[in-house]
Amino acid sequence: MKTGLVLEGGALRTIFSAGVCDAFLDAGIPLPDYTVGVSAGIAYGVSYLSQQSRRNLKLLTTFANDRRYMGWKNLINPKNRSYFGLKFSYETIPNDLLPFDYDTFEAYPGTVEAVVTNLDTGKADYLPVPRRDAHNQLLQATCAIPMMFPVFHIDGNPYLDGGCADPIPWRRALEAGCDHLVVILTRERTYRKEADRRLGMLDRSFRKYPKFLETMHHRADAYNESREALFALEAEGKALVIAPEDTLGCTRTERDMEVLRALWQSGYFAGRRAAEEVRTLWSEGPVL
Repeated sequence: MKTGLVLEGGALRTIFSAGVCDAFLDAGIPLPDYTVGVSAGIAYGVSYLSQQSRRNLKLLTTFANDRRYMGWKNLINPKNRSYFGLKFSYETIPNDLLPFDYDTFEAYPGTVEAVVTNLDTGKADYLPVPRRDAHNQLLQATCAIPMMFPVFHIDGNPYLDGGCADPIPWRRALEAGCDHLVVILTRERTYRKEADRRLGMLDRSFRKYPKFLETMHHRADAYNESREALFALEAEGKALVIAPEDTLGCTRTERDMEVLRALWQSGYFAGRRAAEEVRTLWSEGPVL
């Protein structure tokens, strides 16, 4: 038996997933054998694996309105080139202001992967998350929304947000051998993605990466197909999917504390409702 957790991204909307994971921690559910996440899904997910309940909630309610964390001045700063303050968000906060428990994360015996989109191939790469990286470069790369982040180079490959190529990497979890799968989404079950309105800008900005642009042009259809296939897998009893009933209008760069707290609470209650089913699935559930 191999248990797996899949975490969709969604920037600050991923506070829903943080609530679900906090409920799992409070319920004492054992951590999964394998965790894979996209963008903020895994950037927040590592706090679940370090067993720091409510760390993500405290992070956003403390820093979401801090211009060092996110704001347009960060984007036009030539040393930053991201809407998010990269050094502040990925180094100062976890290393100084709201310490991340590297020791507990390092002790997690399972496998942790982050999804990044390879601009040369247009496909998703699945990279192991380093247990000790004071710069959190891979987490920056997986969160790198096109036009809002710079391109990150890891091992010579140019990367951006993993959600471009594989926004819900449940198939990757199956390939990794997971037969007891939990998937946490950050959009309602009724949601359908539409074509990106920025395609013209993307075409101009990333013309040197034609395969990446092809991926972006088909991204909405691929996303909707992935969700439909996932729901079919769930209907067969081969996965447990947890999704918000209502995202409350929360945006990727939400600053309203009431909205963030409410969406975390929604996730927490969803996690509590699913806790015993998850416990059963991850201990004696049906094998795929």
